[in-house]
Amino acid sequence: MSVSTMIQTAKRRAKESAPDLPPKSALPGPFARVVGIVVLVVATVYFLAPVLWLVIASTKNNRDLTSTFGFWFAEWNLPANYESLMVWTQGMFWQWVGNSIFYSLSAGVIGTLFAVMAGYAIAKFVFPGKTIAVGVIMAGLLLPVALLTVPLYLEFHTLGLVDTPWAIIIPSAVSPFGVFLGIVYAQDAVPTELLEAARIDGAGEVRIFFTIVLRLLAPALVTIFLFIFVATWNNFLLPLLMVSSPELKPVTLGLFGMISYFSPDKGAVMLGALLGVIPLIILFFSLQRFLRSGLAAGAVKG
Repeated sequence: MSVSTMIQTAKRRAKESAPDLPPKSALPGPFARVVGIVVLVVATVYFLAPVLWLVIASTKNNRDLTSTFGFWFAEWNLPANYESLMVWTQGMFWQWVGNSIFYSLSAGVIGTLFAVMAGYAIAKFVFPGKTIAVGVIMAGLLLPVALLTVPLYLEFHTLGLVDTPWAIIIPSAVSPFGVFLGIVYAQDAVPTELLEAARIDGAGEVRIFFTIVLRLLAPALVTIFLFIFVATWNNFLLPLLMVSSPELKPVTLGLFGMISYFSPDKGAVMLGALLGVIPLIILFFSLQRFLRSGLAAGAVKG
C-alpha cells in the first residue's frame, strides 16, 4: 500500500468517526462570533464583579469601605471583622449557616421527590382532572412567592407550627416549577414501552418508580434539587414572618438583623455574607456536571 493510499484511508476513517457538524451556512459569521464573545465577556464581568467586590470588602473596616477603591485591598482587617462577626452574633453565626443548610437540604430533598412524583404521574398517567391539575401548576408559576407568605403564616399559626423548622421547610418544599420540570423530563426520558414491559413482568407502580424512573430522571433530580435548594437558601420574607427565635434563624435573616443595627460593622457584615454563600458555591461546583446534563435533557424533545 502506497503512502498516498494510507493517507487517504486515514482521512476517510477520521471523517467517518468525526461527529456530525452543522453545515457552514448554519455557522455564525465572524461578526456574530465577535458579538457573542463580547456578550459573554460582559456577562462574566457582570456576575463575577460583585463576588470580587464582596471578597475585598470583607477585609476592610468601615472607614476603608467608603474611602478606598472598592475593587482593591486596603488595610487588612479580616481577623478583626471575623471577631466582630462572632461577637455581634453571640457566636451563633455558624449555627445560622447550619440552619440554612438544614432548611435548604430538607426542602430540596422532600420537594424534589414530590415534584418528580407529581411530574411523572401527570406525564405518564391518564386520570380525571389532569388538565385542571396542569393548569393549577401553571398558575402557581405565575404567583409571586411574597403574595402567598402572609396566608401561609396565618395557616401555620393556626396549626401551631410558627417558630418551628417546619414553618420554613414545608412551604419551601412546594415547587410548581419543580413539578413543571418533572413533567418535561418524564415525558422525554421515561419510555412508555419500558414501563409497560415492567408491568408485564409483574412490577408494581411503586417499584417501577423507585427502581426505574428515578434512575432515568437522575439529571432532572439534580436540576430540581438545585432550584429548590437555592430558592430556600435565598428566601428572606418567609423566615422573617415564620421564625422569631435566634436559634432557628437562617443566615439571611441573621445578617439582616446585623445590618439593620444602628451602627453596623459593615466589614463584618460583608464577611458574613461571603461565608454564608460558600456552601452554595461548593454545591454548584460539585453538581454542575449533573446540572448541565439535566438542562440539556429537558431542552430537546424526542
